[in-house]
Amino acid sequence: MTSLLDSTTVPEGFRAGFVSLVGRPNAGKSTLTNALVGEKVAITSSKPQTTRHTIRGIVHREDFQLVLVDTPGLHRPRTLLGQRLNDLVNETLGEVDAVGFCIPADEKIGPGDRYIAAQLALLNRKPVIALVTKTDKVKPDAIAAQLVAVTALGDEVLGPENGGTGFAAVVPVSAVKGHQVEDVAKVLAERLPLSPPLYPDGELTDEPEMTMVAELIREAALEGVRDELPHSVAVVVEEMNPREGRPQDKPLLDVYANVFVERDSQKAIIIGRGGSRLKAIGSAARTSIEKLLGTPVYLDLRVKVAKEWQRDPKQLGRLGF
Repeated sequence: MTSLLDSTTVPEGFRAGFVSLVGRPNAGKSTLTNALVGEKVAITSSKPQTTRHTIRGIVHREDFQLVLVDTPGLHRPRTLLGQRLNDLVNETLGEVDAVGFCIPADEKIGPGDRYIAAQLALLNRKPVIALVTKTDKVKPDAIAAQLVAVTALGDEVLGPENGGTGFAAVVPVSAVKGHQVEDVAKVLAERLPLSPPLYPDGELTDEPEMTMVAELIREAALEGVRDELPHSVAVVVEEMNPREGRPQDKPLLDVYANVFVERDSQKAIIIGRGGSRLKAIGSAARTSIEKLLGTPVYLDLRVKVAKEWQRDPKQLGRLGF
């Protein structure tokens, strides 16, 4: 990628490049992306498999620029959607300068982590930094034990026997509390090539606004629903236009979006008794969208059933996957 800025304006030794954050679902990737960028560019949820698009968050510092690619959680796929998400991750990993592998401090290393580590071992010795996330959830001795376990995983899967040297670094971090977030940024930046910035100062993401708005609606829809629902929710923004005839000092953005689920019973969950839940989703989403875009919003949400869309290639295509 060519730089957007003249290299003469950049300090000597400036580094810029792409870093992918990977990990099993709900490992804290999106929360860490937002903490590094300093603004919300990736949706977060307590439900796994929240992220479905590679969202680029751009981290600006005096001596480096990190372009973070927040991928869906890498996992053994059970549906066509799951396979497409995995393909998206692998395609992304082939184009980055370094990888941040997120492993939560509050869960023991499991088969999912080993599966991902084995996938990362195939990346032609691209530097992999292990990020032990969610350290605010456990005590210091548990963090220390996890750091030892993570280092051992790196030595086992990415060590000399597999032509590597283990993890390039192991860094504990709490994105929620802000502990060692800057340390993560610096360790990742050390693995980037010398380069002028790739994006103008102040730009935080290259994700299209309509995609960001759809993700914020989906985030609101995911809050407080049953465990089986998150995978079944997709959002498509059909229209997003300024309201005509409004005075310049009182703009209003009209957003029309459809929330898709796979079954009628799920539609009932999203709508809620007397429409109460859909109203709450709309209110929460509108607040987030207004904060993102800096303008008042009229949000029209419709809930529709697209039967078994996660397994239907045509419907996946229609819903943007």
